[in-house]
Amino acid sequence: MSSTSLLEEFGNPQQRVERAIEALKNGNGVLLMDDENRENEGDLIFSAQHLTDQQMALMIRECSGIVCLCLTQERANWLELPPMVEDNRSKNQTAFTVSIEAKQGVTTGVSAKDRVTTVKTAIYFDAQPDDLARPGHVFPLVAKTNGVLTRRGHTEGTIDLMYLANLVPSGVLCELTNSDGTMAKLPETIAFAKRHEMPVLTIEDIVEYRTGIDLRNEYESSPMNEVSLT
Repeated sequence: MSSTSLLEEFGNPQQRVERAIEALKNGNGVLLMDDENRENEGDLIFSAQHLTDQQMALMIRECSGIVCLCLTQERANWLELPPMVEDNRSKNQTAFTVSIEAKQGVTTGVSAKDRVTTVKTAIYFDAQPDDLARPGHVFPLVAKTNGVLTRRGHTEGTIDLMYLANLVPSGVLCELTNSDGTMAKLPETIAFAKRHEMPVLTIEDIVEYRTGIDLRNEYESSPMNEVSLT
């Protein structure tokens, strides 16, 4: 069965994006697939703003364990997070920064609760670079300006969705895996979404939805510092 047929029960491309936006606004998760000729993998995504310990535990239990915090370049600069390496040779140019950990409110930093504390510390409106230790157990990713119209990655798709949902422009993602440790493709991603009552959408859906929607100004002047999460 084709990917188009498998996705039909989640609506047409516009409906899939709108349902994902609504889910994120309500503090729920979404499953985002990238292109078949790219990673062809499903990522579980939550808004950093609404992230709970239970959601983080689900990510750790059902996904790869490499929990990533998607940020704009502006926010990464604010937190003084340099790239993980000077010469990025990864196939898809995945923009990892140094890993992070909250300095306050955590123990070893690896538990679901501790990782949520690290995420919340990093996105708090008054966060300062010194609030975060380096390295840590949360892996920031920096999105390209203007999102999926610049790079068709899960990182950019995540930040685009947060902007479209009028949320703090930061999200948490992790690659969905199967019980045998292999990566979840579309059929497994859909099965997971049904079990957890989450919407599924694709990067291509967001590209189509964003036709005529320019988010460059939002990316370049992130409202993060004007938002209180308390």
